[in-house]
Amino acid sequence: MAIHEDSSPQNKKSSDSLDEIQALNAENLQNNARIINYSRTFMSIIGGVIAGILGFTGLMGFVFYFFVMAITTAGLAAKTGFAVHSYFDSWNRIALDGILGGLMSFVLFWTFAYDMVHIF
Repeated sequence: MAIHEDSSPQNKKSSDSLDEIQALNAENLQNNARIINYSRTFMSIIGGVIAGILGFTGLMGFVFYFFVMAITTAGLAAKTGFAVHSYFDSWNRIALDGILGGLMSFVLFWTFAYDMVHIF
C-alpha cells in the first residue's frame, strides 16, 4: 500500500522553510532588553557585596566585576538555550548591553560592604 503525500502545511519541504523571513516583535525585544538590564544591575549589586566582603581592593575589584559580568552573559545565553537570535537582534545585546551601567552600582555596594566588614 502506498502513502499519499498531500500538500498540507505539516509536509513542507525544507526549501520552503528557508524562504521564510524571521520577524522580531519590537515589544518583545524591548522587554528582553529590560530583563538584561535588571539582571546585570542585580548581579552588579550582588558582585559588589561579595567583592567587599572578600576584601578586594583596587584593580582586583574591577577584574572581579568583569568576571561577574562574563558569568552573567553566559547565564543569559544559557537561559536562551544559546539561540540568542530568537530573542535578540544580535549577540551584542546579550554580551555588552548594561555592562557599564551596572559599574556604578557595583562600586557603591563594593565600597559599602568593604567598609562594613573591614573598617567598622
